[in-house]
Amino acid sequence: MIDWNGVFPAVTTKFTEDGKLDLVGFGANIEKQIEAGVKGVILGGTLGESSVLEDIEKKELLQMASEICDGRVPVIMNIAESKTSKAVEAAQQALDQGAEGLMLLPPLRYRPDDREMLAFFRAISENTPLPIMIYNNPVDYGNLVALDHFDEMMGLENIQAVKESTRDTGNVTRMLNRFGERYKILCGVDTLALESFALGAHGWVAGLVCAFPVETVKLFNLVIEGKLLEAAELNKWFFPLLELDIHPKLVQYIKLAESMVGMGSEFVRPPRLVLEGKERERIMGIIQEQLKHRPG
Repeated sequence: MIDWNGVFPAVTTKFTEDGKLDLVGFGANIEKQIEAGVKGVILGGTLGESSVLEDIEKKELLQMASEICDGRVPVIMNIAESKTSKAVEAAQQALDQGAEGLMLLPPLRYRPDDREMLAFFRAISENTPLPIMIYNNPVDYGNLVALDHFDEMMGLENIQAVKESTRDTGNVTRMLNRFGERYKILCGVDTLALESFALGAHGWVAGLVCAFPVETVKLFNLVIEGKLLEAAELNKWFFPLLELDIHPKLVQYIKLAESMVGMGSEFVRPPRLVLEGKERERIMGIIQEQLKHRPG
């Protein structure tokens, strides 16, 4: 069972300069996340550069994360596959390797109709005991999981939450009005976090948390405590950094931020390349400016 209330970092995968896994850096960052008060960690998402990881590396990262978390917070594995049988296999492997939950994208590289979408989700749900959070991101991945889909999935009890990344904050209210507390709603877009919490979202699948875990958890907690003016002030400081999460190079931008605050390195795997030139200077400038005024 996962308590889907709170902050869940979509952690980056740490690499050495020669492209190997940096398990020491990976573990150190997760430890900082737990110290800050996150409620779980998510592996294998976009920020985790899942598309350039070998299956054996995903296994190694998952097993290490499970050892580090050691029951303090759950480890959740993202499933992003084109083939239904491969998604089922990945879900079963995640369970065997220590995952305590799944984040699940609709099929990649194909736009299914309603029947196909539901069949895909049902196949994974019925072949794993793990709790599932649906990742609803039609902007980046092309497939919308509509309210009618969630209505059809009401009977799949282990589908418990949604990472809401439609960019429409009204969807938070629509989900609550239609389903009440049946599904937990987690904001999946950093720049919309404050508004989503105020509307009733239960949690945050966060990106800049990788570099700023204390501020991320604080922003969530302030809203939950009803301290909206304080939350708005913190959000104003945080916002230029949160905007780094909504760019195609979010991985490079957030990893640069991690390196600048001592939470990781900026090494990525091709086809991504480390930032250079004017772009690197511009992003460094944004981060440095906000660090000058970082809240105590």
